[in-house]
Amino acid sequence: MHQIRAGILFNQKVIEKCYKMSLYAPEIAKEAYPGQFIHIRCTKGYNPLMRRPFSIYKAKGERIEILYEVVGKGTHLLSSKRRGEKVDILGPLGRGFRINLPLVKRAALVAGGIGVAPLYFLASKLMKILEKEERENSIPLPLVLIGAKNEKEILEEEEFKNLKVEVKIATDDGSKGFKGEVTDFFASLFLIPDCSSFVNVYACGPLPMLKKIAMLSLKYKFPCQLSLEQKMGCGIGACLGCVIKGKNGYLRVCKDGPVFDAEEIWGQVFKLHTS
Repeated sequence: MHQIRAGILFNQKVIEKCYKMSLYAPEIAKEAYPGQFIHIRCTKGYNPLMRRPFSIYKAKGERIEILYEVVGKGTHLLSSKRRGEKVDILGPLGRGFRINLPLVKRAALVAGGIGVAPLYFLASKLMKILEKEERENSIPLPLVLIGAKNEKEILEEEEFKNLKVEVKIATDDGSKGFKGEVTDFFASLFLIPDCSSFVNVYACGPLPMLKKIAMLSLKYKFPCQLSLEQKMGCGIGACLGCVIKGKNGYLRVCKDGPVFDAEEIWGQVFKLHTS
């Protein structure tokens, strides 16, 4: 973990209330792994006091990028920052996605809203592994399912396509792609006989979405990893402000996660937070 004053290279709006920020952070970029996050102090003062966690969207060369949604005072302050300013960040933090090598199953990445952020980093990592293994198409390319309320709220579709992964869209209102929730789209594609033998599921998004993906994955025996979006205090496991109850005891989202096996947290987190 590193604490640095990272220079802002750009901070631009992608869609309404969602921004993309690039930071000069060579130490973090070098060590970052898909699913990990950084903890940003959004202001020099004490209001707000707590840092904010953001999944690492890209890590390349000496730069990292994050995607974030303006939902409160901290992210509002962050959205007003300009190129050349600096922010205090900690990272890389947390436990990311586990990738079993060699790759023998197709990866299904299910993203809801801003949940595309860690999954883009994961998709880029998977593609590099596939290219290195030179498997000559013995494993299908990763499939990315992006869910949004409508066509205007779809995030980073073209960025995923540039990775050469397969991309499919689901919108609640049917304005693009599958009409309905991304979880229903997932079910229509993968709930077929013997599918569990060749698919690994990775998901990030709102808790109700993750609950459904977890239920389906466990029922049909899909290996499934979930990236939780959680409020945090310290970000390093010391304050116990993001503790959740897991299958075998209490877990710190910032330290033991934010990526968990669905089986590890099923029946605890989801029953507590969703109906």
